[in-house]
Amino acid sequence: MMIRRDHDVILGERDLEPLFSFEKFPVFMGCVKHPSADDICVDMSFHISRSSGMIQLNPLVPLEILYPESHGAGFIGASWEAHHQAFAEFIASYSPGSVLEVGGGHGILSVKYAGLKQIPWTILEPNPTPIPECKATVLKGFFDSDFTLGGGVDAVVHSHLFEHIYQPLDFLQDLKKFIKVGKRLIFSVPNMKVMVERKFTNCLNFEHTVYLSEQYIEFLLAGNGFKLERKEYFRDDHSIFYAAVRDDDLSDAELSGSLYQENKKLYLDYVDHHKALIKSINERVAAEQGRDVYLFGAHVQAQYLIGFGLDISRIKAVLDNDKNKTGKRLYGTDLNVATPASLVGINRPMVIIRAGTFTQEIMEQITALNPTTEFLQ
Repeated sequence: MMIRRDHDVILGERDLEPLFSFEKFPVFMGCVKHPSADDICVDMSFHISRSSGMIQLNPLVPLEILYPESHGAGFIGASWEAHHQAFAEFIASYSPGSVLEVGGGHGILSVKYAGLKQIPWTILEPNPTPIPECKATVLKGFFDSDFTLGGGVDAVVHSHLFEHIYQPLDFLQDLKKFIKVGKRLIFSVPNMKVMVERKFTNCLNFEHTVYLSEQYIEFLLAGNGFKLERKEYFRDDHSIFYAAVRDDDLSDAELSGSLYQENKKLYLDYVDHHKALIKSINERVAAEQGRDVYLFGAHVQAQYLIGFGLDISRIKAVLDNDKNKTGKRLYGTDLNVATPASLVGINRPMVIIRAGTFTQEIMEQITALNPTTEFLQ
């Protein structure tokens, strides 16, 4: 079932060294209604290339299993609203006459852009679930070397897609073929280096299978016919916006020779941090018998904490703001999903939360619902 990717995705070398493996990790990071016996769990094993220092997953889950449906990531919350608005404004600064958005999901970015300028906008997405306000042309499918679009476009756009691509080098080569010289590639990616440095639990997983730090992104762009024009940071720990123009007159890029040692230490420190964190949380919960315990985030953050050994025997429910998840079950567990409003009236509930850049926003929301809540993070 699994797909072998035993070569470095940056340089192609077959020099992968094992880093850390989670046993029997859920392959889908969303919520479902089917019985837990139907869930698929396989080992999630990270490796590092000795030549490039790239951290990557091997083996991989087939796409049709990994993405059976949309799971709502990047859709709910004020932070994502602000991200999509800021990214739309970043795109608008280049005034493209037409756009192809690869992996447009719910179509929110196209709606934000339409509020600034009206242009032809096409979305290519394997699991399209456009919101009613989306007026873009929506195509179902994946972008590859065979994809064509009559007339071409001024810019290809993607948001939080690049880190999902199994073969980033092939993806950029396909984009190079599709985008005409002088036209643009504009995209947003998570700030992965900062996320790992700050021990955010949602950085690398079955969907985010490559550690695309800035050095790797800029190396790949320059090596595949894209001249970096501009990059902009959205908050200091969330995303990076890139604009690059197709240009065949580029010199070869180089990677730092120290990335192997730097990235290996960075990731192993990340693992050690989470092991210690889970030990502390388990001890804290065990010491507070009689109190209701909840886990926030019906997504990969919760699955990660469980994978690191979180004791879920006391957890009453997984809390999530996405109402489409309410009443469903977090894949890979027997935990059902409830809204944060479930905390209203409960005396001193304990909420385990590791939501990265969104943590403070969520804690403020929950505190407004129940000021007696204690957070474990």
